[in-house]
Amino acid sequence: MKHRVLVTDEIDPQGVQVLRDHPDILVDELPTLPADKVLASIGDYDAIIGRSATRISAEVLRAGKKLKVVGRAGVGVDNVALDAATSLGIAVINAPAGNTIAVAELFFGAVLAFLRKLGTADQSMREGRWDRSALLGSEIKGRRIGIVGLGRIGGEVAVRARAFGAEVAAYDPYIQPARFEALRVERVEKLDELIARADILTVHTPLTDETRNLIGARELKLLPPGAIVVNMARGGIVNESALTEAVTSGQLGGAVVDAFSKEPLAADDPLRLLPNVFLTPHLGASTVEAQRNVAVDVCIAVRDALISGELSRSLNVPGGDTPEWREIQSALLLATHATAVGRAMLASRGTKAVSGIELACGTSLLSFRKPLLAAAAVGLLQDVVDDQRINLINAVSIAEARGIRLSSADTAVAGDEWQIEVSVNGERDSACIAGIARPGAGARLSRIERYKVDVQPRDTLIVLTNKDVPGVIGRVGTLLGEAGVNIAEYHQSRLEQGGDALAAIAVDGTIDEKLRARLLGLTEVRSVSVVRFGNAASGGQS
Repeated sequence: MKHRVLVTDEIDPQGVQVLRDHPDILVDELPTLPADKVLASIGDYDAIIGRSATRISAEVLRAGKKLKVVGRAGVGVDNVALDAATSLGIAVINAPAGNTIAVAELFFGAVLAFLRKLGTADQSMREGRWDRSALLGSEIKGRRIGIVGLGRIGGEVAVRARAFGAEVAAYDPYIQPARFEALRVERVEKLDELIARADILTVHTPLTDETRNLIGARELKLLPPGAIVVNMARGGIVNESALTEAVTSGQLGGAVVDAFSKEPLAADDPLRLLPNVFLTPHLGASTVEAQRNVAVDVCIAVRDALISGELSRSLNVPGGDTPEWREIQSALLLATHATAVGRAMLASRGTKAVSGIELACGTSLLSFRKPLLAAAAVGLLQDVVDDQRINLINAVSIAEARGIRLSSADTAVAGDEWQIEVSVNGERDSACIAGIARPGAGARLSRIERYKVDVQPRDTLIVLTNKDVPGVIGRVGTLLGEAGVNIAEYHQSRLEQGGDALAAIAVDGTIDEKLRARLLGLTEVRSVSVVRFGNAASGGQS
């Protein structure tokens, strides 16, 4: 299967080559297109990769009927309608690490230029002056640098700030104390406390509803007199009107700004008129190395998403982008498979409307409940919801929109540390399925309802209940053989001799309704559920 990818906004050639090198990917490389041209052509593509110049609106995403992935060669995804992509099951992938060093180096280059008045010095020299006495600067050493956001870039700034002899503290409620300790950065519990102590305040967070205008007039008034504010993250995190006022009034010593709420910055913007403000035109990632890095990173991630359904780098997959993601691939498959089995069993008993899913897991999987629950939702909805791609990205929101309750236990289940238990609930009935999914060992079902089994869910699974009497296995096997169905695994389980029994039969190929009816027609057979895993087996793109 060939995948078509539209590459725009002048992505570095080394990144594009990653795509071209794969035999199943066809690349169309075009310059930045007007919005109407993007809208008109997007329906032909499985993926689009660009930078910030091309806006990927909700309208564009809806028009992309084949679209599976949006790649952003950079950190921010402000130009992508992320909520719409999530609801449509389209992965949004960025390259958060590739420009880390470039931004951290720009921070110190710009701050040093501001403190040492290098811009003014250069201009005066070119104008034939020698203004040495008027260009007395100051040093970074001994200053208190307050970092808002101790992620990749904030961490690199912290490391370099210590080399300059600065005191470093940071505020980030989403970062564990261990990272502060590893970086030798003081952890400040409250933002206001950090601001009140900072000689240089710098923000390194994404622009979200939570961080928009995070540093406004009230916060700027908390800064010590003569403090400097630096924004190299996203325009809008620091309120620019309040910043202009604080610098103009002399409350602040100045500002260094590389990111603006409206870009390009208007020619008459008040910030341009202030002598103690150092401005750069969003140069954070503008190095040859950074552009190459982000291009290669995002193209690798888009390639893997298209070819193998690898979604760990997607911003809108719950629990993605973690080092442990590869370790839980079998667990994600198991959650999907187990739920599909439970759904099929309820349907065979006449319960088609599912009201909820309850998931529990062992100690090694407890921190991955969100992606596991998303995978369970895939197993519930796959092949049920018409005209929609169902995957880890949108399964939870679609399930909840249909009134299906999704919940996961806060405490680990007893038993194997890699165990998963899924209860698929109807209004008056439920089916509980359990399994084990150790990293690298694949997924195996270990319990269906009360019956212990040991079977790998693959291709098609028949779950058959019967009376525990001699000859049942032979008659079932003969019937399947006559139909040309090959049995991969046959596991029979019973609660007591002569009572009820259950068979979990993994077979190659498909079981149609006619063959299921013939199985159900065997005298000793009480119920037959057939689960065709198909795309549900991947939990990925449909």
